[in-house]
Amino acid sequence: MNSVLLNYILKNFSKSLLMVILIVFCFGIILNLFEEIEFFKNSNAGALKPFFLTILLVPSLIIKLLPFIIFISSMWFMIKIRNNNDLLILKIYGYSNLKIFSILAVTSFLFGWIVLSLVSPVTSTMVQYYEKTKSTFARDIDHLVTFNKNGLWMKESLESGGRIISAENINGTILSKLTIFEFNTEFILKKKIFSEKADIKTNKWLLSEVTVFNSANNIFKKKTYDSLILTSVYDYQKITNLFSNSDTISFVDLIINYRDLVSKGYNKQYLDQTYQTMLTLPFFLFLMTAIAAILTLYTLKKENNLKFIFLGLIICVFVYYFKDLSIALGKTDRIPLILSIWSPVIALSFFTFIGVLQINEN
Repeated sequence: MNSVLLNYILKNFSKSLLMVILIVFCFGIILNLFEEIEFFKNSNAGALKPFFLTILLVPSLIIKLLPFIIFISSMWFMIKIRNNNDLLILKIYGYSNLKIFSILAVTSFLFGWIVLSLVSPVTSTMVQYYEKTKSTFARDIDHLVTFNKNGLWMKESLESGGRIISAENINGTILSKLTIFEFNTEFILKKKIFSEKADIKTNKWLLSEVTVFNSANNIFKKKTYDSLILTSVYDYQKITNLFSNSDTISFVDLIINYRDLVSKGYNKQYLDQTYQTMLTLPFFLFLMTAIAAILTLYTLKKENNLKFIFLGLIICVFVYYFKDLSIALGKTDRIPLILSIWSPVIALSFFTFIGVLQINEN
């Protein structure tokens, strides 16, 4: 009988979770599809391209909303078993509120780890493809930055033409083995610049050990400098911000390729923040299930579901803004960054611990 009841709880909870995910997925497609259609309306892309890209993007949005999806799914399941008296039957067969909560919470916790280890690598690859595909259709792209196996590449528009910059490596604010090609408005090469390193802390780049080839009548004349100032639209902060989309990096990437990402120029603080944020996901799923249990399992009486919907919305909004506020304090160095990421988890843990003890007495 215990295995039958356990199977019933897990099966119906999984159904509720899948149903909520499908609903969010459909809403995500509808909302994002309008944005993609607007983007592609003046391009020669096929009619299915906006829909295809939307399919690629929405799963990563679902992962971001997973704590709230779990919360809604848990409330939905527990309200249903209470209103149809299944909760009473479970209690008769020895399933206390604490035991039911434990089954659901542990399931949510394990589901979080499955998402991080198996789903996240897939969705990050999908988002990478989404961004690369969409960038090929972007209109009026004057400035581009990309990392590849050959290092860092940048395209920059100038009033007099354009500039292509490449660097073999980036270490903090220092670019090494820098090569710069400057073109006129007719894309004719006018200048070549080679530098051993460049400090890009500001948009006034300080180049060291510089060799410049200037074109005069199609003949390049060489000049050397110990140092040279180059004005660019880019600085270190702007470049790193262009690569601060955590959706393109999976939890597995952060564990296995952390050093490679840092060596490619990703900001170490940003990678640490992303890693710690992802690490909190299973704990948030556990705690959101606990909050749902506290709200619904305190009584066997049937009650107005609108009340639970209203309370659920308030709690979701509170948790969302609490997380954002805490991370903002960490980014501004008011509190340590890691503490700012884990503070919501710690605070919710105290609340849920007291609440779970209360429902266990009922």
